[in-house]
Amino acid sequence: MLKLIVGNKNYSSWSMRAWVLLEQAEIPFEEVMLRFDAFDATSSFKKAICQLTPTGKVPVLLDGDLAIWDTLAIAEYLAEQFPDKHLWPQDRAARARARSVCAEMHAGFSGLRSHCPMNIEASLADTGRLIWRDQPAVRNDVARLMSMWQSLLAEHGGPLLFGNFTIADAYFAPICTRLKTYALPLTPTIAAYVERVMALPGVQAWIEAAMAEQDFLPFEEPYRLRR
Repeated sequence: MLKLIVGNKNYSSWSMRAWVLLEQAEIPFEEVMLRFDAFDATSSFKKAICQLTPTGKVPVLLDGDLAIWDTLAIAEYLAEQFPDKHLWPQDRAARARARSVCAEMHAGFSGLRSHCPMNIEASLADTGRLIWRDQPAVRNDVARLMSMWQSLLAEHGGPLLFGNFTIADAYFAPICTRLKTYALPLTPTIAAYVERVMALPGVQAWIEAAMAEQDFLPFEEPYRLRR
């Protein structure tokens, strides 16, 4: 059976992508969670993860003796191994577009990533208002997301970015949680898409597990002194 190594569900956006993809597509796998105690070389997390991947980061997918790291590589591997799941759109042009937006997410949106770190159990609307006021990079990232999603939803008719669930929706699921946590302003169409993603069974299962962790890590939350 496939084995997926993940970090804390409340904080690990990269882990969420791979986990939600497997769960929502109903691909059997075993989860192994490595707690984020710290990220220096002497931490328990780094010592454990560096035995599995040279990057020292989660997620990692294990298929027997094969280790696949990097979320996009994991997604491509799963699409090849389970073609019947149609993890990418079946249409060639749509598939190329889906790969493009996932790669854009993979490499971009640094303003939203840095100023609005994922924190599923938190409700930080006040913080979000300050970030929205003071950080043009966040406003630009959200504007790009809304433009992208609006175009894809209109082109493919919804309810998700390419009609049915694909890797693209799994890729943007952590961003949807950020938009909710910080209550960033969205158009009604985009807010409705965010709600549909949040309601997916695979996403709901991740959120419920994140809420149950009750594991406050101060180094992950520079904007909060306590839970």
